[in-house]
Amino acid sequence: MTTRRPAVLAIDGGNSKADVALLAADGTVLGAVRGPTISHQAVPLPEATSRLRMLIDQVRIAAGAEASAPRISVACLAGADYPEDLRLLRGMFREAANGGDVLILNDTFAALRGGASRPWGIALICGQGINGAAVAVDGRRVRFAGVGDIAGDWGGGASVGMAGLAAAVRGRDGRGPRTALERTIPAAVGLRRPDAMTHAYYAGHLDEERVRDLAPVVFATAADGDAVARSIVDRLADELIVMAAALARRTSLVRRDPEVVLAGGVFKTNEPGFHARLRAGVTAAIPAARIVRLGSPPVLGAALLGLDALAPSGAAPARVADRARADLDAWSATARVEMPS
Repeated sequence: MTTRRPAVLAIDGGNSKADVALLAADGTVLGAVRGPTISHQAVPLPEATSRLRMLIDQVRIAAGAEASAPRISVACLAGADYPEDLRLLRGMFREAANGGDVLILNDTFAALRGGASRPWGIALICGQGINGAAVAVDGRRVRFAGVGDIAGDWGGGASVGMAGLAAAVRGRDGRGPRTALERTIPAAVGLRRPDAMTHAYYAGHLDEERVRDLAPVVFATAADGDAVARSIVDRLADELIVMAAALARRTSLVRRDPEVVLAGGVFKTNEPGFHARLRAGVTAAIPAARIVRLGSPPVLGAALLGLDALAPSGAAPARVADRARADLDAWSATARVEMPS
């Protein structure tokens, strides 16, 4: 069992799970654990705090570092949106981490740092929802609120799925153009007509989450040549392009060569038209941009942010970053969510 002193406690906390890792200063992962969500928006704060403490205890035991505090703790969290969130979370994490500096950021920044080869760049997040973040060369951080319609957000799997159902209903009842979605959307839930879906939803027999999971059906229907489905997919690509362009302007990256990190389940689609439109639009707005996919667990981003903070240059050396990436990729390949004991 190793007794090397941990340098970084890295935490990525989403709405469904949390990853916690301890790393040495050379990037070696001393221990890592995956547990249930610690989001204060998903579970009551006392429960979130209790889960966090237990996960940190578990990872310290795994690392053989039960009594040793890290030099810095970095937590990238869903729900770290506004100053009041950050104040609440900073206190919660400072107590649980048992010493050292604490940095709390929105989880979009973990995706950015985990996918980029440098501390600066742009991230586009497209899972169930949509968001974006960027870090300027001088370290300034910007992002969107990412809290839904009230903040002008449209996009992500949920928006695409709901738009697909709406288009199917409107095509069927005459308010919109006819579309193959009238057939493919209800078929995905074992029904024959769009109006049967709305009836099932109204009666409580069809869960809203099932409707929000229909994005792959919309992408597949677009790939088969349906114009209405294509318009939905194009709208999503265009929204992501607008986000990337806005982030680049706000961080003075338009004339530089930023990596644009794509993170989230929607980007796993193989629909070629979506990716072609997105790539063309991003490079039109940011000519030297390089689009990359996030292939590592987001907790890597939290780890690299901590290692960056400890580096005299402000950026973890490549060999340190590469070791952290390799270790966390290997761990994540077999990690499962476990309730703390």
